[in-house]
Amino acid sequence: MDEEQQTAAGTGPEPQPEQAHGPLAGFTVGVTAARRADELGALLRRRGAAVLHAPALRIVPLSDDSELLAATKELLAHAPDVVVATTAIGFRGWVEAADGWGLGEELLARLRGVEVLARGPKVKGAIRAAGLTEEWSPSSESMAEVLERLLAEGVDGRRVAVQLHGEPLPGFVEALREAGAEVVGVPVYRWLPPEDLGPVDRLLDATVARSVDALTFTSAPAAVSLLERAEVRGLLPEVLSALRHDVLPACVGPVTALALQARGVETVQPERFRLGPLVQVLCRELPGRARVLRLAGHRVEIRGHAVLVDGDLRAVPPAGMALLGALARQPGWVVSRAELLSALPGAGRDEHAVETAMARLRAALGTPKLIQTVVKRGYRLAVDAG
Repeated sequence: MDEEQQTAAGTGPEPQPEQAHGPLAGFTVGVTAARRADELGALLRRRGAAVLHAPALRIVPLSDDSELLAATKELLAHAPDVVVATTAIGFRGWVEAADGWGLGEELLARLRGVEVLARGPKVKGAIRAAGLTEEWSPSSESMAEVLERLLAEGVDGRRVAVQLHGEPLPGFVEALREAGAEVVGVPVYRWLPPEDLGPVDRLLDATVARSVDALTFTSAPAAVSLLERAEVRGLLPEVLSALRHDVLPACVGPVTALALQARGVETVQPERFRLGPLVQVLCRELPGRARVLRLAGHRVEIRGHAVLVDGDLRAVPPAGMALLGALARQPGWVVSRAELLSALPGAGRDEHAVETAMARLRAALGTPKLIQTVVKRGYRLAVDAG
């Protein structure tokens, strides 16, 4: 019987726990972002999630980046015909870095005389804030549409400057060069591995252990860096298995998802490539993956590190969640103490550990009758008939 049928049958109230606790209450979300991680973390916590932050990369400060300085000087010496601006923070950072080098006014003067294309509205705002005017911007925020316009205009013999932003632009530069353009890459910031790998390693361990429910990725380099670190540690197969089956990978957009998809990992993405919509996707997807059972007349929803009992959020310790997960895999069936012992992390061989963890689980749930003791056999969930 599904939930709608249960409601129609009058088998119990259907509370809306997300109204009281937030739609992400009881879930743990890993954040791999280096930039705007605080903002993303705040959005997640506001909706009830526990957040595990592990920046998978770090950004080279713009003013210290010799590659950007060299590209800027090259464009000042040989003016481009077209400039493609891809990110607002990148464009602003480029202008600010040029100011720091004493080249800001010269750069803006140069850009006023060329065709400037903006990938989306945020970039458009950054261009106008610098006192410039964009020639065109696609409503889709798609680099594919920018490429289509450039190829339709014709780029043979033209000099095109592309503001790179740390993420791959698959086929973009290659297509321009094949059409006869001279392409100058402007590396506005560069990604490097984090100086402290401890948080990344803890996030990888949590992913393998399934103690996180989702991983968020806001840049392609973060996804690449995380997978590379997993490979170095010999954990790549386990991490990929977790992401394919148990831990939800959520990406801010399709470019960010490429590295995961290349490894056979399907991701979820928002329609609008922003942090807010990314969090909204998690608010929809994670509760939909929770296990919902009718036990002893109660509605029980099993989340990552907590349980909702008739809409009341109950924090459950890791050992208790391990037992509950083992019981929920066979709802209504007796699960032996030996089998439950094997589900307990680091429990050893003493079946008394099961009894101790079970007592704590029942206390945490606040409704002891949800789990029945079957004398000399084990335990089972008190699944309602019908």
